[in-house]
Amino acid sequence: MTVAATLKSPPADVAEVQAVLDAIARGHHDRDARAINRHFAPDAVVADLAPPLLRRGPDSAVLQAWLDGWDGPVDTTYRDLAVTVSGDLALCHGLVHTRTIRGGEEAAWWARMTTALARTDEGWRVIHDHVSVPFHMDGSFRAALDLEPEQA
Repeated sequence: MTVAATLKSPPADVAEVQAVLDAIARGHHDRDARAINRHFAPDAVVADLAPPLLRRGPDSAVLQAWLDGWDGPVDTTYRDLAVTVSGDLALCHGLVHTRTIRGGEEAAWWARMTTALARTDEGWRVIHDHVSVPFHMDGSFRAALDLEPEQA
């Protein structure tokens, strides 16, 4: 993962935040909701792809059920990821690509992500996580899972 640190963010802090995002990606690959959610604050604001619109705190049972619905690893990679650290707060934003398999068919999509972390006594914890996909504005309201990032 290539990370662009912004606003004179301390390199050691950026590396620690990157390590958290890498651990979350490993948890997805291993299909281990507890490994993912250990990096979230208990009262984190989560607005991910699945309903509801917003919830407080990670839900390991719902996440594990989603992970178990795939036949293989759920691989997530980041692109155009920017990390800004100021004191005990970090803000990350960019694109995330998810790729996995169900019923022998590959499923893959790009989404937008914004993640905020706070430094705690236990290390960096996600306090806000927002993942979204655009939808087609042609009246169909279909999720635009067919989009690819522009080439840099």
